[in-house]
Amino acid sequence: MIELEGLTKSFPGPDGKPVAAVEDLSFSVPPGEVFGLLGPNGAGKTTTLRMLCTVLRPTAGFATVAGYDVMTQAAEVRQSIGFLSANTGVYDRMSAWEMVEYYGKLYGLKGEALKSRLEELFASLQMNDFRDVVGGRLSTGMKQKVSIARALVHDPPVLILDEPTAGLDVLVQRAVLMNVAALREQGKTILFSTHIFTEVKKLCDRVAIMARGKMVACGTLAELKEEFGEDDLEELFFRLVS
Repeated sequence: MIELEGLTKSFPGPDGKPVAAVEDLSFSVPPGEVFGLLGPNGAGKTTTLRMLCTVLRPTAGFATVAGYDVMTQAAEVRQSIGFLSANTGVYDRMSAWEMVEYYGKLYGLKGEALKSRLEELFASLQMNDFRDVVGGRLSTGMKQKVSIARALVHDPPVLILDEPTAGLDVLVQRAVLMNVAALREQGKTILFSTHIFTEVKKLCDRVAIMARGKMVACGTLAELKEEFGEDDLEELFFRLVS
């Protein structure tokens, strides 16, 4: 589970006074749910995810990931999450297998347990055709599959996805979304940041709409439509963030 209560992150402004990038953010995500963060650039989505990944330290409030405090139990949080973005960042001279194997070792997997996990992932993600191809020769779709595999290699209970389909072609986007849906069925807790409305409609069980660092609405699509009297998600979004 992911749980936030009053989570806040401020940075020094031009005059030296603190400016909140994320302010008083509260929500929870149970296992088996895809929770969407929907907002324009600068809304605070990535800052929120970085705090949950322990890359940034919150200014105020608290958050737990898989039961671990992001402030005091950073190592346990990192062990419990898989992170995926559209920035694949694969190594040109390592094969797909070597890259995922390397991340498995970083998470403490070794020997037969590591080999078995790699075989399972490469089969389920249909990666065996390019397991020995080096990163510099992989297509964008192949690279994204490698990114998915290395995020899942340690079988984390929580997945944090930062606009994982941005800039990808429609076939790769579809494959990523199908994999996310399958992971939800496995009971994973999934936080999905996006600015693409169709992804929210297809994938997210609930969504929080963010603007200027604050959460301006939260609920299922049906609940939001009823609360604001607006049937069209895009129109509702623009009304709330403008």
